[in-house]
Amino acid sequence: MEDLLEPACPPAPERPAGMIDAAGAAATRAGARRNVAAVALGNAVEFFDFGAYATFAVMIGHAFFPAKSPFVSLLLSVSVFGLGFVVRPLGALVIGAYADRAGRKPAMMLTLVMMAVGTGAIAVLPGYETIGVAAPILLVVTRLVQGLAWGGEAGPATTYILEAAPPGRRGAYACWQVATQGFAAVTAGLAGYALTLALPEADLYAWGWRVPFALGLLALPIGVYIRRRLSDTIDAHRAYGSTRDILRELSARHRRPIAVGLMILLGSTITQYFLNYMTTFALTELHLPGGVAMLATFATGAALAVGSLAGGSLSDRVGRRAVLIWPRVLLLLLIFPALQLIVSRPTPAVFLVTLAVLSGLHGMSGAALIVLIAESFPQRVRSTGFSIVYAVAVSLFGGTAQSIVAWLIGTTGNPMAPTGYLLVANAICIAAGWLAAETWPGRRKPVMSVSGP
Repeated sequence: MEDLLEPACPPAPERPAGMIDAAGAAATRAGARRNVAAVALGNAVEFFDFGAYATFAVMIGHAFFPAKSPFVSLLLSVSVFGLGFVVRPLGALVIGAYADRAGRKPAMMLTLVMMAVGTGAIAVLPGYETIGVAAPILLVVTRLVQGLAWGGEAGPATTYILEAAPPGRRGAYACWQVATQGFAAVTAGLAGYALTLALPEADLYAWGWRVPFALGLLALPIGVYIRRRLSDTIDAHRAYGSTRDILRELSARHRRPIAVGLMILLGSTITQYFLNYMTTFALTELHLPGGVAMLATFATGAALAVGSLAGGSLSDRVGRRAVLIWPRVLLLLLIFPALQLIVSRPTPAVFLVTLAVLSGLHGMSGAALIVLIAESFPQRVRSTGFSIVYAVAVSLFGGTAQSIVAWLIGTTGNPMAPTGYLLVANAICIAAGWLAAETWPGRRKPVMSVSGP
């Protein structure tokens, strides 16, 4: 039972000369920009796709799932959105362990190609009217392939930027993993808003929604160029030789950070995907103009980016747990009055400002929790450990969140119905934050589980 109270592991081996360390190339300005860009591009492709899918969920449902009831069409659309999450844990296990065995760089190259190609494929898939039932089947297959890549991207990318950060700056660097989610959402929101202004509604439903997905392919050549020039942060020759060895250590010595990490990510993930759903919410429940609904993605993305950058830097000064917990407490207190406000006063200004406030608080907490969970594992199993925790949480809670929200509203006829769901999820996140071991270097009590680089 001792390992459940305080995880422990021996120090990780010293990195050999030529590898990136805190005093090496990653501390230089050029190296720092390259490291951030390497992580940002993969994350941007993933969350640009998320933002685009959330923004155009109604149009995608119309193209692939024509039904007499618009609600049924929408529910099928967001359900397919969730199918990609089913295979995330498999991608996390296979690619995350590959990153611990062969290095972060080759794993990040693989996932970037898979994500970009998958996103571009959605742009050219024929709709139901063209090829019938084969259309939704192909869409499902595409989302499953993307899910494998997304499951494998988070661990290698997060651990890479964490390990490449200068001393005392891990929070400020790793928060870009969250900030790029916001920037990608901003880009998707702007693309959606521009398309609603430029195209008639009939064209938007017919083909306009495909344009943002085609843009996802543009990141591929840029991302490959940047990631090929990276130096790795581990020596593959001194890493574990098999996935079985990695899993054996995780199950024997790191059960506590895995369990606590899942609880933390439960609240964070459900909140994130609820915020993503607000574009659809604005159209179907608040009956706001399409342009305003598209701006919801912009507002949430911009606030998420700003909040996460602030939260990551702050966590380097006051600790991971404090920044994880207190913005989340404030978010918890605001959930009910915020939703009540936008439902009772569904004006564009009220809707967008309220979403921005909630997203900013969520981003601050999210940046700190990403760093804390990753730092809870030693370097030699960090990619696999973080990948599994992140992918399982996102698969279980993110993949179902939008369907649950749509179902709650549709079955009750009450747009406030998701409130209890959000309150419970964030309460669990806060409780897990209190249980988590502090990983900040300035902590008073050393935590042996993060003694490695």
